[in-house]
Amino acid sequence: MTHIIEWDEKYSVDVPELDECQKQLMNMFNTLIEMKTNKGDAKDVANLVNDINEFSRIFFSKEEKVLGQKGYPDLDTHSKTHRRFIKKAIGLRREIAEDVDNLAIEDIVELRDWLVTHFESTDILFIPFCRIHRYVDECENKK
Repeated sequence: MTHIIEWDEKYSVDVPELDECQKQLMNMFNTLIEMKTNKGDAKDVANLVNDINEFSRIFFSKEEKVLGQKGYPDLDTHSKTHRRFIKKAIGLRREIAEDVDNLAIEDIVELRDWLVTHFESTDILFIPFCRIHRYVDECENKK
């Protein structure tokens, strides 16, 4: 299946807890794409869309908390991109509100691709910042 995308180390933000969340969210999207492609049960599709909405909120909240604790200077801008994703994800939920068949595979793939692009182009920006803070913390702990 061409729509399925596997998590890759290039998406890693070097924070294991956040990497796990990325993997889980990608797996949820892969499952949703598979369900839509194979005409899965409408209730299961609707439940998974809701799960993606909830999990993305939890994941982004964790990420923002990690960055906030470290004093990441671009946190505000970064949080705004998360809110744009959540808004789009709510759009998926709206599409299925009346009929789950309204949910197009293209819309799912587009949202998933947005997420992957976010991992590759936006999340990557905070990796050096987190590494420096981890190094400083390790040095202070050795004293």
